[in-house]
Amino acid sequence: MNKATRLTTLDEQAIEYIAIGAAVLGTGGGGDPHVGKLMAMEAIRKYGPVRIAQLDELDDEGLIVPVSMIGAPTVMLEKIPSAEQLTKPLDLMERELGRKVDAVMPIEVGGGNSLVPVIAAAQRGIPLVDADAMGRAFPESQMVTFHLEGIPCSPVAMADERGNSALMHTIDGVWEERMARALTVEMGGSASICDYPVSGAQAKQSAIGGTLTLAYEIGRTLFEAKQQKLNPVRELLTKLNGHALFHGKAVDIRRRMDGGFTRGEAVFEGTGENKGKTMRLFFQNEFLLATVDDQPLAITPDLITLLDQDTGMPVTTENLKYGARVTVAGLPCDDKWRTPKGIETAGPRYFGYDFDYVPIETLASKRGAAK
Repeated sequence: MNKATRLTTLDEQAIEYIAIGAAVLGTGGGGDPHVGKLMAMEAIRKYGPVRIAQLDELDDEGLIVPVSMIGAPTVMLEKIPSAEQLTKPLDLMERELGRKVDAVMPIEVGGGNSLVPVIAAAQRGIPLVDADAMGRAFPESQMVTFHLEGIPCSPVAMADERGNSALMHTIDGVWEERMARALTVEMGGSASICDYPVSGAQAKQSAIGGTLTLAYEIGRTLFEAKQQKLNPVRELLTKLNGHALFHGKAVDIRRRMDGGFTRGEAVFEGTGENKGKTMRLFFQNEFLLATVDDQPLAITPDLITLLDQDTGMPVTTENLKYGARVTVAGLPCDDKWRTPKGIETAGPRYFGYDFDYVPIETLASKRGAAK
């Protein structure tokens, strides 16, 4: 993303675009972007537009803190957090570190968590960094680029809607995931959280820059395609260098709450060029593996996203319904996830799938998938 197109402030129109783009990058998870959008818009109406800071604008000694929600997306639809719940972990973080937070950032650009820090930034009057630590959404706390770089996750601060809060120090992100997930279950299935406090220098080295701008551009592309009566799916995949992997109709969806996650599987009956074929899509909050005839179409950490065949709008795990006609799209992940540490942390075998990671480009070319 070149500097000329970088976001500088967030207003209501920008939030509309980001909510759409974040749902695409969220690979089905990250929390409902509609809820995040409504909360962010209310915060901007109340406190004014939020200033966006680029990574290269950060003071190396500044304190940057990610703000997000943790838990099952289906629960977050019913337990919408207040601004006070979102800023409580920031208060705990500042008290523990003995200094003020200089800027906030999304931990993941995917789904509603892309917009959660907007509320904190607006209320505090501090910048929001145009970056995140995933370049998508992942289900577990250690699945961030900061973990790949060996940056400590602690202190970790959490809060629920009742006023309960907790501060933890864990030895690494894996233990944070275990302890924070258990606490999230006790807090009713979702909670606000701040973790991985970083310096400006650490953010510059380890975060994935320009991801809010990318989400904005995705949302704008879909909006303009609709206005200009263009094929929204084709326009989007061209822009993102993505791959149309499968066209089909949802014929079976199974979801269950398990250990603080929404886990499940969806089955799609092929339409058009895929008529007669069946695709299976596996998810743990996010879409992680797509197969046809037990052969992979796309594998985590690459992005798997569902796009409505008519509108091009993204379909999330919690909003996927029987009969939905979708294009299954595959997008390449950030290069940080294609390292041995990245694949060990968020690759297929971590989630129990008996596949080795193969880049989406390779799988698509093998199957002759339309680009």
